[in-house]
Amino acid sequence: QVQLVESGGGLVQAGGSLRLSCAASGRTFSNYAMGWFRQAPGKEREFVAVISGSGGSTNYADSVKGRFTISRDNAKNTAYLQMSSLKPDDTAVYYCNADSRGIYYIRFYPAGSWGQGTQVTVSS
Repeated sequence: QVQLVESGGGLVQAGGSLRLSCAASGRTFSNYAMGWFRQAPGKEREFVAVISGSGGSTNYADSVKGRFTISRDNAKNTAYLQMSSLKPDDTAVYYCNADSRGIYYIRFYPAGSWGQGTQVTVSS
């Protein structure tokens, strides 16, 4: 299994931007698709974005499409989530996920390795 550590969360005003990072260790990073999920208080964890091991394929939840961008740097063993035009509804704990089975499984059957989460709070 790969170990994951998220960072970059914080408090931001609506309309602002944040970039989350997910540092991975323990296995060959490029063998893993990487995903971002979020969980707001009282709600279930939901899919946000996913990227393939090579970085050539991505997929987004409709709620973030056009505002968030997922990327990765395999030389740095790190995945990123650039968040722009943030809304109060984006407030949640954001988790990264790694899965060697690929983007389909992250998107529809998340399992694999999870980080500890990073809090994002968007004020109105």
